[in-house]
Amino acid sequence: MTHSIPAIVILGQASLATARRIQQVYPAAQIHGLAGRVEGADCSYQEFGATLRDLYQHNTPIIALCAAGIVIRTLAPLLLEKGAEPAVLAVAEDGSAVVPLLGGLGGVNVMAREIAAALQVAAAITTSGELRFGTCLLNPPSGYALADLESGKRFVSDLLAGHSVRIEGAAPWLDQAQLPEDPQAQRSIHVGSAARQASANELLIYPRSVAVAISADVGDLPEAVRAALLHANIALPSLACLLAADTEMASMNLHEAALELGVPLRFVAAQSDLVALAAVAVSDAKIVTADNLAVAIAEQPLDVATIGRRRGRLAVIGLGPGAAELMVPAVKAELARCTDVLGYETYVRMAGPFRDEQVQHCTDNREEMQRARHAFRLAAEGRSVIVVSSGDPGVFAMAAAVLEALHESDDPAWHSVDLEILPGVSASLATAAQAGAPLGHDFCVMSLSDNLKPWSIIEKRLDLAAEADLALAFYNPISKARPWQLGRALEIVGQHRTAQTPVVLGRDIGRPGQTLRATTLGALTPDQVDMRTMVLIGSSTTCTFPRADGSSWVYTPRWYGEKPAS
Repeated sequence: MTHSIPAIVILGQASLATARRIQQVYPAAQIHGLAGRVEGADCSYQEFGATLRDLYQHNTPIIALCAAGIVIRTLAPLLLEKGAEPAVLAVAEDGSAVVPLLGGLGGVNVMAREIAAALQVAAAITTSGELRFGTCLLNPPSGYALADLESGKRFVSDLLAGHSVRIEGAAPWLDQAQLPEDPQAQRSIHVGSAARQASANELLIYPRSVAVAISADVGDLPEAVRAALLHANIALPSLACLLAADTEMASMNLHEAALELGVPLRFVAAQSDLVALAAVAVSDAKIVTADNLAVAIAEQPLDVATIGRRRGRLAVIGLGPGAAELMVPAVKAELARCTDVLGYETYVRMAGPFRDEQVQHCTDNREEMQRARHAFRLAAEGRSVIVVSSGDPGVFAMAAAVLEALHESDDPAWHSVDLEILPGVSASLATAAQAGAPLGHDFCVMSLSDNLKPWSIIEKRLDLAAEADLALAFYNPISKARPWQLGRALEIVGQHRTAQTPVVLGRDIGRPGQTLRATTLGALTPDQVDMRTMVLIGSSTTCTFPRADGSSWVYTPRWYGEKPAS
């Protein structure tokens, strides 16, 4: 049984050791520790209830190391529909009890047994059907689909009430179950791919044993697939995947059809026709043609991962400034499902932890184009690849290099890759947020590094931006190789700003040991700054005022010139 990557949520330091033992069962799971109470967790959170509800609503399995009652009260408002819920478990902080709470159809009892085995205790399984029969009839294994949940509940209730059952078709996972079997029983569990109307005394389970070869040229593909299955007398839940030629990999029509039908899309080397394509993809299958499609019907559930290959994916992600809570959810999801991670070693380590099967490709920070080309080569093989940047990938980071590599390439396999740029919180924005709102009006972001552009261009842009009275954000402000350039930049800005202009210096914002300081342009000297410092220089309207803790708020009002009437 497979399930999504769970989240391990703890409230206190005493739970961390148990959480680490559970993490050995699910290496990709992150331990979420309550800020201010837990040190050494993978990430921190501020409020238990909001965190648990957010995980639940994103269908993330939850392992909460706390009292079961706390979890129940927290999630109670969200419990609307059984059958549409992730697994939720409560585990005693010392590991002495494992209690599955929700997600009987999401594998919660399987998870409970896995965790209990690791902790060397017995799981508190309370599901009547599973206790009596040793299996959950309403949650067949991967490769099979239940026809109808509601009729399934009635069927299990009948068995629990004492009725016997017979099994029709191949159901190997039931061989060891303690079912009340009788060849003459009125009630039956029927396993097969044929389309049929279930009787009142029948539990229908469909093997996902059918693949349909399709073409992007066919209009209304989802309806065409349904019609082809109907023609072949195949039930829609038996559809395991769609097949297409790899020359059509970038077709949105194909991907939208797979999405609507809720099945994977696999690609095979182009053949003379769809019948040949289906035959190559699914060996020893019966092939039926209908409406310009080819239906391949196998005797056993299909292992979709071994059929052809999927469309490769390349995501360029931004980790934000470093704090896990400032990483956007889409980036976290991408990290969880990728097969390969490429990036500067420091950033790759920040992005972890990773599962054993996730391959890490660490390179020097200056090898951007080689890294981008390597990423496309991997993605073109059908792998799910991420290229890691700190901050935002589109701000002095890897997104531009990846797009440049694609722009220069004439390889159709590279251009067929599913490429997406996922944003992150840029260092300038993270620093500005901690200071207040110094970038609250028009602003200019510049790198003072002349590694990729001449210093004369930097000086010209600095002069124009300062003359335009834009607030300024400096990346790469100074280094040992160019210690004089920040001083020269400040001279240029000083020609257009007063010495009292507010300045914010943020060093390692979002990382351990961060510092934030407000000063003025007149008081700022290059020795106060290093390569890990973000420099924000206000405009003529930027203001400061005291905070309650003695530091200063810095902001640039959204009005310009004369303040509008309130």
